[in-house]
Amino acid sequence: MKNRLKVLRAERDWTQAQLAHELEVSRQTVNAIEKGKFDPSLPLAFKVARLFGLRIEEVFQDD
Repeated sequence: MKNRLKVLRAERDWTQAQLAHELEVSRQTVNAIEKGKFDPSLPLAFKVARLFGLRIEEVFQDD
C-alpha cells in the first residue's frame, strides 16, 4: 500500500521516533509503513489520519 507518511512527517520536522511516540508504536513500525513493507491495521491507519487531520484516503492509497 502506498502512503504519504514520510512526506507528512517531514513537513512537521518529526523524526520516525517522534511519530512512533505519537502513534504508540515502535520506530521500526513507522519505518516499515513508510517503506511499504508493512500495511497498518485499520485502527492504526485511522489514528495516523486523525493525527495529521486528514482523511484516511489522503494518507494511504491502494497499489
